[in-house]
Amino acid sequence: MLRVFFFSLLCVGSCLSAASPRTSSYSGEYGGAFGKSFSHSGNQLDGPITAIRIRLNRNYIVGLQVRYGTTWSTPVGGKGGNLEEVFLHPGESVVQVSGKYTLYLRRLMFVTDQKRYFVFGNDYGTSFNGAPLYPGTVLRFFSGRSGSLIDAISFHWDTYTSNCVHCNK
Repeated sequence: MLRVFFFSLLCVGSCLSAASPRTSSYSGEYGGAFGKSFSHSGNQLDGPITAIRIRLNRNYIVGLQVRYGTTWSTPVGGKGGNLEEVFLHPGESVVQVSGKYTLYLRRLMFVTDQKRYFVFGNDYGTSFNGAPLYPGTVLRFFSGRSGSLIDAISFHWDTYTSNCVHCNK
């Protein structure tokens, strides 16, 4: 009887895992080995990414701030450099991020599912290409390390479903 019970549990566990395929994936970490860790994992609860602010000087990506739904994340990195800002169209999502780094992040290029792209920084250093592993998934949040510059960056991908009335999706 006990064997039948454990066999039943094993079958139920197998059925549940087959019914819920994986959707989340991770790209990174791209950059140098210094800086203080940051993560926007909690920010994704405010909604999908709707805008991105990048601070940059002539050599590096200095700072990053992201709007999730209608709420801006706490800025990470430095306060110097020029501020550039992009807004995504309603329903638009980032599906690929490429760039370059040396000891610090030097370039970021965001590609959206509406075939738009946004480039920040200069074209120098080691190349990287961050993209989701699973179809139908999008950029959900950023993590990485920063100090007076963005030292390193990572990308977290997943599906997005919500009833958020203020969000892009």
